[in-house]
Amino acid sequence: MSRFYYYLIIINMVANIIASVPAILLHYHNDGAVISMLLSIAAGVILVTLYTKFFLKYPGKTLPELLEKTTSKWFYLPFVFILAVLWFVAGLITLITFTFLLIRYLSPEMPIILICLTLIFAVIFGCILKTDRVLYTVEMIMIITSPLILFIFFKAYSSRSLNWDFVREAALYINQVPNWHSFSACFFLFLGAANLFIFNRYFTDKQKFGFKQIMFIVLISIGTLFTTYFIPIGFNGFEGINELVYPWISTTDSIRMDYFIIERVLFMFLLFYLGIAFLSILIHWHAAVEFLKFTFNLEKIKYKDKVIGIFLPLPIFVGISLYFVTVLTEYQLFQYSSYFYAGMVFIFPGIILLFTYINRRMKNDESATEN
Repeated sequence: MSRFYYYLIIINMVANIIASVPAILLHYHNDGAVISMLLSIAAGVILVTLYTKFFLKYPGKTLPELLEKTTSKWFYLPFVFILAVLWFVAGLITLITFTFLLIRYLSPEMPIILICLTLIFAVIFGCILKTDRVLYTVEMIMIITSPLILFIFFKAYSSRSLNWDFVREAALYINQVPNWHSFSACFFLFLGAANLFIFNRYFTDKQKFGFKQIMFIVLISIGTLFTTYFIPIGFNGFEGINELVYPWISTTDSIRMDYFIIERVLFMFLLFYLGIAFLSILIHWHAAVEFLKFTFNLEKIKYKDKVIGIFLPLPIFVGISLYFVTVLTEYQLFQYSSYFYAGMVFIFPGIILLFTYINRRMKNDESATEN
């Protein structure tokens, strides 16, 4: 598979290490979180495999294009609009989470709207770029930030403050009944493959997706979930871990860089992770804009022969983001994110039925053409 495919998968997993997912998992640390993680890996890898194999059959085609060919207008236009809303909300959760993080740890005196606007303007115009340019941007930032973030993870694993007895104690709770919210939060990490709905237009060449590629995704997901859940417990202890709002922030604040110009890892971690958050929002909102372009034919809206329709969603994105960042509290963000993840467990496996229908219609069309 192309390296860009793995970027889509990995960014969705890694970006949520610092967002609501660890808080949800640790909230249920003695109520089935461990077994829920294991079940989500099995379910998530199956979903990624089915999604990838479906789009491998149609290189260069987006889901809206396939729906237009195989389904009626009354179905595919509302459906694609719903997808636009889901992708926008996914990016919005990351945006609000990082706005709260920045105002709490880096700029407590700065107005929250100003912080939110700074993040929005960093990403908003990237949403209307062509899909290949979005992927090149993703690669460039990944190359810059990934080595440093991996180094911070290495420092966490090799730190003397990491108490493996706490990790072993947490692992003993594997025999609990699975928890629904823990499962759905972990399952959300695997939905990076759903970005193929739009980004498949870039993959025009024939790709190979077999056992090695699946095992690579399994290893990445195990490493991500283990790091997300067990490392904060190893640093902060098993009892009372559910009271931390941002467990990974507390964890990185326990790590020191003795021979570096900045001793506290927390500041480096926040700044470099901001790059990963930027990529996550960019990918989600680019897909949302593409869904809206298809639904409302935005590229046909012109003024003096210049296409202005593609800019129309941007002020709506900004307005909604500013509204929610001012009315939501951290607890409400945690609560609503949990509901959003729970809904995804029903929606995205259900789309596999739609894939089956599309496959059947495409085969019928090919047979009719040959005859």
